[in-house]
Order: sequence, then structure tokens, then C-alpha cells
Amino acid sequence: MRVVLREVHDSDLPVFFRQLNDPEALRMAAFTPKDPADRAAFEARWERLRSTALVRTVLADGDVIGNAAVYGEPGEREVTYWVDRAYWGRGVATAALRGLLAEVTERPLYARAAADNAGSLRVLEKCGFRATTRARGYAPARGAEIDEVVLLLE
Repeated sequence: MRVVLREVHDSDLPVFFRQLNDPEALRMAAFTPKDPADRAAFEARWERLRSTALVRTVLADGDVIGNAAVYGEPGEREVTYWVDRAYWGRGVATAALRGLLAEVTERPLYARAAADNAGSLRVLEKCGFRATTRARGYAPARGAEIDEVVLLLE
């Protein structure tokens, strides 16, 4: 499977919105928008991301299957990514994150993942991130405070 990144096109947003509203993916991601079904909030968030962050669409064999981004202030920037559940466990997230990290060479970069999201933690570790601390935070997709792992790439 060929995984590539490209700039986000307006036509990608409906795919991202559908992916964001997958209940199983939401639960796994945990730290999601308060109301993922709020289309106006989704549109506003993506308008902001596209103007303030480096965001990329993830393609697998030409199909839009997710997104990856680096956002935040220099020295505190974080990576984030989302891959359609149909592609989990196939190396796509790792390939996408590696592509993003090749494009964004500044360090340090941070990442966060729910402590029980073994798949995402494995992707981050394969890409060189190392767990630095644990924290607790409110996870809207789970309606509760949960443990999260903060990771660092130096």
C-alpha cells in the first residue's frame, strides 16, 4: 500500500467529518471535540487549522484515509493524526507520521495519546517519540477524565 501526504483540499473535509464521527474511533482517540457531530464547529476548527498549522491529507493508494498535522507554538508544537478505522493495524498511521516528520524537521515535538490507546502509542514510539510523563485530562469522547501519555521527539 502506497501512503502519501498532500495539502488538504476542501473536498477532503467531508471525509474527515465522516471519519471523526465513527463511534469506535472516537472512543479510542478519546480527546476529541466536545460534539463531533457539530458541523459548524468542525468547519471552524478546520479553517483555523489550515491557517495556523501544517496539515496534510493522508492518502493510501490514492484514497483519502485521514489527516496529520503539526500545530502549536514553537518549542511546544504537537503532532496529531487520524486514520480511518478500516486502515488500522496496516502501518498507514506510522507511514503517515513518518512522512509528516520528514517534512517538519524542527524539534522538539510532542504528542499525546490516551494511556489505553496501544495502537497510537505504538505508532508514536515507532516514529521515535518517547513517553515522558502521564497526565489526566477530560476526554469528551468518553465523558470522563482519563490517563494520557505525553510523548516527546527530540
